[in-house]
This record gives sequence, structure tokens and C-alpha cells, in this order.
Amino acid sequence: MSAFQITVMYSPAPRVVHERVLSLDTGVTVLQALQRSGLLVECPEIDLSQSEVFTVCIWGKKTTPNHVLRDLDRIEICRPLTVDPKVARRERFQKQGTSRAGLFSKRRDGAKPGY
Repeated sequence: MSAFQITVMYSPAPRVVHERVLSLDTGVTVLQALQRSGLLVECPEIDLSQSEVFTVCIWGKKTTPNHVLRDLDRIEICRPLTVDPKVARRERFQKQGTSRAGLFSKRRDGAKPGY
């Protein structure tokens, strides 16, 4: 059996990232890699049986726990969103005001708003 490397990532909170680099043998599944990483023990809030709460991805694409890994795969344990991204962007825009955001920040003299 040949060995290869994978990375396991989990972020329990904003700006907090747990990263593990593992050397594994071929034929290892996502679930086996997560168990060997120690993250399931270190972070007991991760419950992979609740697929609506936690999602497992490889390079951002959703996968199943019995997916066989390849060299240089990155497993990501995704937690649920606390705020809808569209709502967060809208709130940031309102907080900044129209004078400093996006298209409205660089306006030519005499131009209509937004151009």
C-alpha cells in the first residue's frame, strides 16, 4: 500500500480553524480519515449523523462519509450558516452607507447616481 497526504479542516467559529495533515494508506474513506484526525474527539459538537447540521466536503464539494480519498484531498467539515449571506451583505451595505460602497463610491462629476 502506498501512502498519501490529506488535510482535514474544521472551523468551529469565525477566525478559528483546526487543520490536520495526515499521511494515510490508499483505500481510506472520509469517515476513517476523520476518526484518525482526532477532530471528532476534540470537537464533540461534530455529529456527522445530522447531515442537515454538518456537511462534509472535499475541496468545497459535498461528499459522503464512505467516499474513498485520493492524494492531496482536503476534507472540510462545514458548520451551518448563522446568517444568510444575502442578508449579511445587505446589512453591511446599509451600515457603510452609499457613499463608500461599490458602484457609488467612485462617481464622476455630473454623472447620475450609480454610474
